[in-house]
Amino acid sequence: MQRTIEKLAHERRELEETLRRQLDGLASIAGALEGLDERLKASPESAPKRGLFTGAASSVTPEIREILGQTVGQTRALAETSRALLATVSALGETRDKEWDALGNNHLGMIFKSMEWRVDGLAAAYDDVASLARTFTLLQDQLGRLSATLAEKRLPSPADVAEVLEPLRDWRYARFENRHRGARDDIRRKQERYLEFFKPGGSVLDLGCGRGEFLELLRDRRFRGAGVDLNTQMIDACLDKGLDARRADMLETLAGTPDGSLDGIFSSQVIEHISPARLERLVELACAKLAPGGTVVLETINPASVFALVQVYFMDLSHRLPVHPQALRFLLESAGFEDVRIVYGEELDEEKLKLLPAADDRSAILNDDIDRLNRLLFAAPDYAAVGRKK
Repeated sequence: MQRTIEKLAHERRELEETLRRQLDGLASIAGALEGLDERLKASPESAPKRGLFTGAASSVTPEIREILGQTVGQTRALAETSRALLATVSALGETRDKEWDALGNNHLGMIFKSMEWRVDGLAAAYDDVASLARTFTLLQDQLGRLSATLAEKRLPSPADVAEVLEPLRDWRYARFENRHRGARDDIRRKQERYLEFFKPGGSVLDLGCGRGEFLELLRDRRFRGAGVDLNTQMIDACLDKGLDARRADMLETLAGTPDGSLDGIFSSQVIEHISPARLERLVELACAKLAPGGTVVLETINPASVFALVQVYFMDLSHRLPVHPQALRFLLESAGFEDVRIVYGEELDEEKLKLLPAADDRSAILNDDIDRLNRLLFAAPDYAAVGRKK
């Protein structure tokens, strides 16, 4: 392809050079006609020696003189127009080349963007397949045990059946996360801002660690990070990356952790899955298990954003209750945390309604109303409550 482009460019330059030589020749002819034009304009009386029509030729009619003069003038005008045409053709060629370059770059950008989407889709599909393979292996072992139970003419207990169904439920939710949670790199980029709230190198517990994006950030920044999650598929994904994660209930894990032994507690997109009573217990335990100066960061969906409620919260059927930012702030302060603040996520600038050109008082009033609508409809889709223990 590169050789073809170079060949075409070479042929175009040769044709341009040929056209330039031809026009230069025409310009030379026009220059030679300047002397003839002067001789035609000279009358026999005023310049008998220089006039073209003298002596016997002076009998030539004025009409012929006029026609010859017009011919010379038109020939010169043709040469000048041809020169201008060459400049226009050259400029047109350069503009067209720039246009094709711009179109080509835009097309390549669209191709790469499409490939990026497809790569993300393939990555999610690969995770689904890998997760499904592990689930099938686990189910094969559990079904084998159930088969042995039936062979002994014993009915399986509800716990035995639940043990078989649980991996399927875990796999289904892991698949949902892979499709709708977002690409891992995007999650890591958004969660990276939370690292500043934790003591460098400190011990941080990730409650509901999921696929391990925040645990990866902790490891890369040399924190002592560990995570717990109830989903076996998520834990397997963490273990595959060499992360410190185990399957466990987060409240039971906190209750079994020595008081004052943690420098940080982190939880992302988890508290909307639990009941208010469990959330209150989580906050109380977090305050007890953190060392003085330790920090808790609880991220969740922002119910003050209509967009977040419609497009994010209600999409996940496992969500129990949205938590308002001020309600979470109150819970942290009531448990004894200090300097509690709400940190909002990235704004939805592309979704917001556009303002009107500020031309008069009416436009100003409408723009004020649009700002109010944007704050209600398109506020940041998530937020985190950050609290520090005394």
